[in-house]
Amino acid sequence: QVQLVESGGGLVQAGGSLRLSCAATGRIFNINDMGWYRQAPGKQRELVASISSGGTTNYDDSVKGRFTISRDNAKKTVYLQMVSLKPEDTAFYYCSADVRDFNFVTRKYWGRGTQVTVSS
Repeated sequence: QVQLVESGGGLVQAGGSLRLSCAATGRIFNINDMGWYRQAPGKQRELVASISSGGTTNYDDSVKGRFTISRDNAKKTVYLQMVSLKPEDTAFYYCSADVRDFNFVTRKYWGRGTQVTVSS
């Protein structure tokens, strides 16, 4: 069974920084795309940033220049460095990973999420 465990959320003032981490464990052959999503109260879950196994990144326009996604393939971990945080960044943040198992079946897994709250 594959699990994704996030850490690093919390409460920060506007303009502050946080770093989220998400580690994948279990029967993993390899991991393709990894990403961070967020969901604010009353809104749909949205993609914040994604990164391919080769390091190609993609960002939502609202976070470009402020958030940086990275990954450590050896540690099966994805990170999200967030700077210049704004109150509108407040949301529950989830990581995702497209995991290929030893039967060469690929499916998307989700973490349980971590709360990020930015006060004004």
